[in-house]
Amino acid sequence: MYFLTKDSPENFAVDFKNHTEDSDYVSWLNFHDLSNKAAIETLCNNLDIDRLTYDDINSPQKRPKLEEYDNYIFFTVKSAVPAENDTFSMHQEQISFILGKHYLISFQAKSSDHFKEVRGRIEQKRGKIRMKGPDFLLFRMLEAIVDNYFEVLESITAEIVLIDNKLRNSEEKGNLKSIESEKRRLIELRKIALPLKDIASHLEKVQTVFLENENHPYFADLKEQCLSVLEEIDANKQILDGMTNLYYAVQGQKMNDIMRVLTVASTIFMPLTFIVGVYGMNFKNIYLIEETRYGYSIIWGIMVLVTLSLLYFSFRKGWLKRK
Repeated sequence: MYFLTKDSPENFAVDFKNHTEDSDYVSWLNFHDLSNKAAIETLCNNLDIDRLTYDDINSPQKRPKLEEYDNYIFFTVKSAVPAENDTFSMHQEQISFILGKHYLISFQAKSSDHFKEVRGRIEQKRGKIRMKGPDFLLFRMLEAIVDNYFEVLESITAEIVLIDNKLRNSEEKGNLKSIESEKRRLIELRKIALPLKDIASHLEKVQTVFLENENHPYFADLKEQCLSVLEEIDANKQILDGMTNLYYAVQGQKMNDIMRVLTVASTIFMPLTFIVGVYGMNFKNIYLIEETRYGYSIIWGIMVLVTLSLLYFSFRKGWLKRK
């Protein structure tokens, strides 16, 4: 297997076709960014790559898709890796592939290394990668992208555990914000992983000279990995939905506790207000007030007795106990 380094795309753009015509070698050319448009255009012209393909390579906002041509297969996917400095985001990048009979070209929108493990297998001659064709190399590269999806999921799962611990120990509004941030990350990851699952499913079934029949099971396995990613995304989303419901339930219970205390207080003061209102009426002769020198004290005693009775009744019913 012969693979070309990122440091010299211009040197290989002109004569890369000579390498692709040698059936004894598998040529891999990886562009780490799309800034050298002249080299990419020269390469596409030499390999008879359609102009629409060239435009799609340089359009990072394109939706992932797969197209079959007479002399190659072209498709784009999106990768995702956890953000190093922000636990609530992830880095996304469009990666395009051109698969020919004896070559594979990959185009990364940003300067990053998603395929370190693949290079290690090639350089250290580990596994079947040197004995297989470019379609197996493509499988390994797509598998590396799916591994990145799992890394993002692991970071989300770790953050969910932290949020769950905070939610059990505090009622901060920041917990709800963290839950919604993780939900958005899961939604973005699902939008990225779903097209790759469709592409893997297509590559599993397609009959073409660019894919060996014996390698179709590898793409079936890749599809299963994508399904595992999607299932884990859905499971985590359900957990976050449950945490959201728990947050609102706790807030609702707290509000119920407050309303219960206010209701008990209102219940206690209603008869007191009634008593004060009756004996505050502007009449000359009022029972217990004019007829005895201890009327004022008796009224106070009645109000205290009513208050204590209602408090005792409320405690017996459990209305003043915090749940």
